[in-house]
Amino acid sequence: MGLVDVSRLPQHVAIIMDGNGRWAQGRGEPRTAGHERGADAVRATMRAARRLGIPALTLYAFSEQNWDRAPAEINALVDLLCECLVSERDELVDNEIRLSAIGRLHKLPQHAQARLRSLSSETELHKGMTLTLALSYGGREELIDATRTLASKVRDAEIDPNDIDEAALARLLPSMDVGPVDLLIRTGGEQRISNFLLWGSAYAEFYFTDELWPDFDANSLYYAIEAYQGRERRFGLVPGAEDGASPGAAGHELERAI
Repeated sequence: MGLVDVSRLPQHVAIIMDGNGRWAQGRGEPRTAGHERGADAVRATMRAARRLGIPALTLYAFSEQNWDRAPAEINALVDLLCECLVSERDELVDNEIRLSAIGRLHKLPQHAQARLRSLSSETELHKGMTLTLALSYGGREELIDATRTLASKVRDAEIDPNDIDEAALARLLPSMDVGPVDLLIRTGGEQRISNFLLWGSAYAEFYFTDELWPDFDANSLYYAIEAYQGRERRFGLVPGAEDGASPGAAGHELERAI
């Protein structure tokens, strides 16, 4: 934690948790073993973020495209999710962590939906940190769903087309409930965002690491935040804002207001 300046923390950290399968295969184990070990990394990262005081942590747990994987792996992932929702209940409650979920959740099995709803309801008033799980999620799909809603509102004369702006669209994006992404981390060595939080990551700082997700821990998060704090965020502005204000801070507040 000595690497991190707690006065300049990212307000919203999002993580693409990549590398579970490769971690397992490299050890001659089934891919499901990597997912199980990855759950330990989730726990360690969640605790570290809460300890630092980061307000929002979003984890890319299952993409809309992941439904094309082998049924056995999908079932194992859903079972692991349900187990974690039970085993981590006390962790969330004791640490005032609010659980949220985004994505086309209706595609999840009913028992998984029920457990998500139950724990989300139980923690909805918690103020310590918001942990958001992106499940059956896709950034393009989220934008499509929001656009359809806006189109319906225009059709029903609830909104004038000329009133559609960034704020109107952002209000319909569940991922924006905790604000735009400040720091987006991807493990596993790939350098792309894979349809994750496309709108909210417009001005995010990206941090890519070769470390596979099961090996990611608190120190890994601290190193990512150290790298983030070493950058200057301009949001399209230039260094040296008027009145000595930080251009990054000004742009960031503007985006949050949207």
